[in-house]
Amino acid sequence: MKLSKRGEYALRALIDFGIAHELGRPLLKVSELVEKERLPLKFLEQILGQLKAAGYINTKRGKEGGYFLAKAPIDISLGKVIRLIDGPLAPIACVSQTAYERCTCPDEEHCGLRMLMLDVRNAIARILDRYNLADIVEITLRKLKRDGIPMPFILQKLMAPTPTVAGDPTFAEENPEGGFLAELLKSQPVPKAAKKKTAI
Repeated sequence: MKLSKRGEYALRALIDFGIAHELGRPLLKVSELVEKERLPLKFLEQILGQLKAAGYINTKRGKEGGYFLAKAPIDISLGKVIRLIDGPLAPIACVSQTAYERCTCPDEEHCGLRMLMLDVRNAIARILDRYNLADIVEITLRKLKRDGIPMPFILQKLMAPTPTVAGDPTFAEENPEGGFLAELLKSQPVPKAAKKKTAI
């Protein structure tokens, strides 16, 4: 599975809607998303149309109009959104649960490649189907607050947007720090150590 640009932009837009919703600004204009995420306007409008048709977002017309979430963030599964935009999560069709197709292998039941790709598909689905938009929004806001980054979609931010920084952020594959699961683990309560008995 490779997330397409359309899938990436759809998820980034939904996360922004979720963040704005959580910060008390449920209604966003397309221009705000374009500015914050640096996305092409026409392409983003097509994606928002697809998300609206699927019931994830809705619109309010007029001068004060914009887009807003049509479902609660907790009810928006990341796996379902990706399947909507990009199709099955499975790397090959013979292990897909939503778009199965028999492969050319003469013995599918004993095919080593199929067994491996089934594990890959299950690992991807386990993460994407387990977490929802509310989880991503919570972790994102927590990390922004922890790192002292101004919250998006507030008046001061809109009046003085952050300047564009040249270059792409670096990512070290060998270091999972900064990933969603790493951030999620940081938020888990630490188990209380068993109380030691003191001799009397």
